[in-house]
Amino acid sequence: MLYTSLDNPKIKEIKKLQQKKYRDKENQFLVEGEHLVLEAYKKGYLEKLILEKDATLPISIDTMYVTREILFALTQLETPYSIMGVCRKLEEQPIGNRILILDGIQDPGNLGTIIRSAVAFHIDTIILSQDTVDLYNSKVIRSTQGLLFHTNILRKELSEILSLIKKEGYYIYGTRVTYGNQLRNLEKKNKFVIIVGNEGNGLKEETQNFCDTFLYIGMSEVCESLNVGVATSIILYELDK
Repeated sequence: MLYTSLDNPKIKEIKKLQQKKYRDKENQFLVEGEHLVLEAYKKGYLEKLILEKDATLPISIDTMYVTREILFALTQLETPYSIMGVCRKLEEQPIGNRILILDGIQDPGNLGTIIRSAVAFHIDTIILSQDTVDLYNSKVIRSTQGLLFHTNILRKELSEILSLIKKEGYYIYGTRVTYGNQLRNLEKKNKFVIIVGNEGNGLKEETQNFCDTFLYIGMSEVCESLNVGVATSIILYELDK
C-alpha cells in the first residue's frame, strides 16, 4: 500500500515522534538513512520500515511505502532520505566495569560524538543525567552514526546512581579545567567511572562530591579549553591504553 495523504492517521502518529513527549509516550523514535536503519535492524530495534515508493531495502519487516511529500513531512532534514525507520527505544542493561557519566551535556552533536568515542574505546555503560539532551533527538541519533545501538545507555538521577556505584567499589574520576591531576599521570583502575560535565559550567557541585580524584588535559597556554566531545574522546583513549 502506498501512503499519499498527510492526513492519514498512521502518518500523523509517526510525525508526532519528532517531539520528545510523544517519543516518551510511545517508547519509539525515528531513524533516517540506510545505515541507521540497518544498524537498528541488526540489533533488533527496528519496528517499521518507511520507504519512498520506488526505494528498496532487502530486509523482512513491516514496511510502509510513502510519497516524497510525506518523507518531507516526516524528516527534520532539509532533504529527506528515501529510507526511514520507526524504532523502539533501547533496553537498559546491567552496568559494566567501565562507566561514562554525562552531567548536563546540552549539545546534540557533542552527545553523539561522545557516544561514538565511548563505543570506540570500550566503555561498557553510558549514564545520562536527567538534564542531558534527549538521546533520541534526531541530531544526536545522526551524529552517533548508529553506534547508540552498540552500547548500554541509561538515564538516571545522578545522586542516586552515584551513591550505588560508590558502594560497589568503583573508582570515580571527575573532570576539571584547573586543579586536577594531569591525564598523562593517570592511575588506571579496572573498575572505574569517568564523569564529564556541562559544556559551559562543568560538573555540578553535588556531582563533584562523589569523585575520588579530578583530571585535566594538559595543553598549550594559548588554549583555555577543548570542546567537551574532543576532551572526552582524549580521556577515554587514555583510559583504554
